Amino acid sequence: MRVQNAGNGEDIVKLDRRQMLAGVAGGMAAAALAPRLAAQDGGAALIADIEARTFRYFHATVNPANGLVPDRWPSQAVASPAFASIAAVGFALNAWPIGVERGWITRAEARALTLAALRFFDRAPSGAGETGVSGHRGFFYHFLDMNTGLRFGGCELSTVDTALLHMGMLFAAGWFDADTAEEAEIRRLATAIVDRAEWDWALGDGRGISMGWHPASGFIERIWDGYNEGMMVYVLALGSGAHPIAANGWQIWTAHYDRFWRGQGAERHVAFAPLFGHQYSETWIDFRGIRDAPMRAAGFDYFENSRRATYANRAYCIANPMQWEGYSDTIWGLTACDGPGNHVLPYRGGTAHFSGYAARGPMGQPDGYDDGTLAPTAALGSIAFAPEIVIPAARALASWQGGRLYGRYGFSDAFNPSFRDASRRVDNGSVDPAFGWVGSDYLGIDQGPILSMIANYRSETIWKVMRKVPHIRRGLMRAGFTGGWLGAA
Repeated sequence: MRVQNAGNGEDIVKLDRRQMLAGVAGGMAAAALAPRLAAQDGGAALIADIEARTFRYFHATVNPANGLVPDRWPSQAVASPAFASIAAVGFALNAWPIGVERGWITRAEARALTLAALRFFDRAPSGAGETGVSGHRGFFYHFLDMNTGLRFGGCELSTVDTALLHMGMLFAAGWFDADTAEEAEIRRLATAIVDRAEWDWALGDGRGISMGWHPASGFIERIWDGYNEGMMVYVLALGSGAHPIAANGWQIWTAHYDRFWRGQGAERHVAFAPLFGHQYSETWIDFRGIRDAPMRAAGFDYFENSRRATYANRAYCIANPMQWEGYSDTIWGLTACDGPGNHVLPYRGGTAHFSGYAARGPMGQPDGYDDGTLAPTAALGSIAFAPEIVIPAARALASWQGGRLYGRYGFSDAFNPSFRDASRRVDNGSVDPAFGWVGSDYLGIDQGPILSMIANYRSETIWKVMRKVPHIRRGLMRAGFTGGWLGAA
C-alpha cells in the first residue's frame, strides 16, 4: 500500500501486516522478537519497519550490472555522471544476506548481486594513472562512476573505504557457504580481492598506514592512529593473507590513546566524538569479551567502550551546552552527516555557524563539533551497544514532526531544528521557519550501520559469520587480542 507522507511530501511505502510478518528474520513473525524488544520503547514492529525501509535503499539504488551503490540518493538520481561510494558497496554486501534472512529477497538474487560486485572489482582496471582506472595496488578509489566503475573526479585512493569494502566482501565469503559453483566463486573472489591490498606499501614511510594516496602527489600525510574508524584498517592489514604489516602495527594504532581517554569511573572510555568511529569497525568485528593490551589495562572491552561512548553522546545532547533547539533524551545523536550548508546566522542574541557535510560530535571530545545538526544513524547505528536508549530514540525520531524524517528508505540523513532561515539556500532538503532544516538525501554509509547493527542486535547476523573469518581472527591475534571467542593467544 502506498500513502503520502504529509510531513515531507514524499510517497512512502507502508508494509501491510502480511508483508511485515513475512519480512522479519527470514519469515519469523514479528511476535518472535518480543523477548528482545518488548521491554524497549518502540517494539518489534517499528524496528522491523526501519529495517525494511533501510534495506530498500540498497535494493532500489544498486546498479545490478556491477553491484555499485550510489554515495547518496536521490540527488544522485539526477547527477550526471552519478558516483558510487566503495564504502556503501561494503555495506550493500552486508545487506544482501540480511535481505535473505528477512525474506525480502531470495538467496539467488542476493548471490547474483554479490557476484556482480565481486566480478566487477576483480576485473576493474588498476594502475598508477590518474584516469581510466578504479584502483591501484589492491586499493580502490573512494568514489567510482556508477556505470563505468572508474575513478570519479580527483578523489583519493582510500585505505579506510577499501577496508569497509573488504569487510563486506569477507562477510559475503563467510555467509555464502553452500557447495555450489557460484557460492564457491564468491568465496574465491572475495579472498583474492582482499589479499591484493598491499598494506605494507600503504605504510609509506613507516609512521603508520596513510589515509590515502593520489597519483599526482603520493601518500596523504595524515596516518591512521587511534582512536577512530581506522581500527578495522589495522585488523585487515595485520590479518592480510598476502601483504601483512609487521605485528607492531597495532602499537602504532594505540600509541596515542592517552590523548583520547575521557570520563571517569563507569563513564571512562577511549573517545572519538562522532559515533560512526565507534560503529564502523564493530559492524563487522564482535569485540565482546576480547581485549588488547589497552583494554586489558582498562578492565573492559571495546564493545563496552562503544556503549559508554553512546551514552556520552546522548548525555551531551541532553546537557545541550550550546542551547540548540530540539535536543532531548530521545532526540539525540551526533556523527558525520549532511548539514544545511555553510552559513552564519543570528542565534539567541549571537551568531551561529552552520556547516554542510561534516563530522559532528560532543565538544571536548576528539574531533568534537556541534552546529545543532543531528543524524538518526548516530543513535540507530548504536542499537547493539545500548538498545535501552536507542529504541526510544528510534520511536521519537520516526514520529518527529509527524514523520518528517521518516520516508521511503527510512530516516533522512540529518536534520537541524535550529536552522530556520527559509531564505537561505541549503545543500539539500527543506527549511521550515518554525521547525528547521531536514535533509532530503539518504547516504549509503549512514544507512549501512542502521541495517547492519539492527541485524547484529537481533541475531548476530554479521558477527557470528565474521568470528570465523581467518583474516579477522589472524589480524586480531597479531594485534594481541585474547579471551572470549578468540581464546588465549
